Amino acid sequence: MFRFVNRACVVAASLAVCGCGGTTVPDPKDAVRAYARAAARGDADAIHGMLSEKGRRSLSKQDVSRMVIDEKAELADQAKALESPATVIKARARVRFADGEDATLELESDGFRVSSADALPVGARTPAQALAALRRVLARRSYAGLMRVLSPSTRGAIENDLRSLVTGLENPEGLEIELSGDRATVQVPGGHEVKLRREAGVWHVEDFD
Repeated sequence: MFRFVNRACVVAASLAVCGCGGTTVPDPKDAVRAYARAAARGDADAIHGMLSEKGRRSLSKQDVSRMVIDEKAELADQAKALESPATVIKARARVRFADGEDATLELESDGFRVSSADALPVGARTPAQALAALRRVLARRSYAGLMRVLSPSTRGAIENDLRSLVTGLENPEGLEIELSGDRATVQVPGGHEVKLRREAGVWHVEDFD
């Protein structure tokens, strides 16, 4: 039950922040104080009304009423804790984009600030998070993002190889090119090989190492 009412408080604060239609962002403390008052008096209708649309679909008024009755003492204690000057209130907003990526914003004194975003550097805490980061950067075709998710040793090796290739291609007109119809192979100083292919009269790099 404690986890339920605690989530209700967070949802209420989030609604107060994100539900505004004008340029002024409501103070999330107002939502927290309203929830604290509702919890103190055991007002199930008020608590239910502060839930998000998804929360109201999951919990009917009858469900909330039963919880309020069963946990009346705990609600009273939580109301006191929420009214304490030591309570810290943080308001967050999560934005999900059409491609599945998202960003999290936190409300500060002068407005919302980005706290995290898929496009920003972040340290993966689990293998699953590292794989998710790899998928995102590959989906974006982001070279910079790919470099961030690779291990330092792998990143260093790739960057060294690319640096060597860049150096070897400084004078492309002076390189020896082996032509074979619509295909070409070039040996680049530094031990690199570049393969090209002509399609519809246009040459493209097919592969390089």
